[in-house]
Amino acid sequence: MFGKIIDIWLSGGWVMIPLALLAVLIYSTGIQILLFLSKGNIQLGHEMEWMQWIYNPAQATGRAGEIIRYTQENVTAAKHVRSRFEEVRQTMLHDIERRVNFLNTMVAAAPLMGLLGTVIGMLGTFAAIAGGGGAETAAMVAAGISEALITTQTGLFVALPGIFLVLIIRRRKHAVEAALARIESLSLTKLQLD
Repeated sequence: MFGKIIDIWLSGGWVMIPLALLAVLIYSTGIQILLFLSKGNIQLGHEMEWMQWIYNPAQATGRAGEIIRYTQENVTAAKHVRSRFEEVRQTMLHDIERRVNFLNTMVAAAPLMGLLGTVIGMLGTFAAIAGGGGAETAAMVAAGISEALITTQTGLFVALPGIFLVLIIRRRKHAVEAALARIESLSLTKLQLD
């Protein structure tokens, strides 16, 4: 079975090597971002905790506690609170957005890499057809068509799950943005600043 997989893989030609590297890069980057959003520095807790912490920042814990203390410390106007929350957003989410854009680019490159393999396979097919007839030509045409189809399939196979990975990451990022906006709103309400 493993030998058959290797044979199919090798029939895709040299484009399969960059496709494999691209797949590793896509999924390792995506998993790193997901882990950072899930278990990393962005755990903000729940709204019930935020309400208590906003009214008593000294009891606040975790990342949300740091944010609440930072945004409420020595503020006299709503614009100060808003600018501090914007600073928190930039600090927390700028790197994630940059990495998600990179991930999107890699996911978009996978089908294009498969298309490159398709073109190379079709060129081989046309060269075999132009070379003449016979059993050898039929084998060369079959190899060219095989290379074209396998690379296309592999490019799509790499890209489609990558698209869903990007969507999951964006959803979690938006949840963090929404949580920060809610904490900001609650802070402004508590401080009664306008």
